[in-house]
Amino acid sequence: MAGVDPTTSAGWRDERGETTLAQLDRHWAELLQELRVVQTGVQVLTGFLLTLPFQPRFEQAPTWQVVVYLVGVGLAVLATALFAAPVSVHRAVFRRRARAELVLVGHRCAVAGLACLAGALVAVVLLVVSVLLGGGPGLVAGGVAVVVFTGLWGVLPLTLRRRALRATRQPSA
Repeated sequence: MAGVDPTTSAGWRDERGETTLAQLDRHWAELLQELRVVQTGVQVLTGFLLTLPFQPRFEQAPTWQVVVYLVGVGLAVLATALFAAPVSVHRAVFRRRARAELVLVGHRCAVAGLACLAGALVAVVLLVVSVLLGGGPGLVAGGVAVVVFTGLWGVLPLTLRRRALRATRQPSA
């Protein structure tokens, strides 16, 4: 549509023919689907991490590996809480006409949860590789994991977002 800025909520509503409420409902449904995708994985990761201290080899871990483990567990548990928080918020504001706030809180929890999940996975990579190959290779593997998550979950989405913004600002020929 000529003259419509699809980067704004009003622009997308006009282009899709949605009401504000319909757009919020769609955003909520999309957010829930995204949370379903990651929540199972983070719960499995958290469960796995919670069993490690009960393994015989864990008692032999040097202090720095125990610290990495505890950081990983803390981040995994926090990610689990953040991914489940939108459901709790939904229950609290159910039938209170707070869909916009719900979508915003859910979005923020999802972003924070992804950051925590990335940190937990980096800690797990560091811990597993250091147990198998030693501290040096563990640090390298952890560093590679940081680069991968930063690239795929940070740089790539922001780059695509900037390109989309530039494309919508250019006058159509």
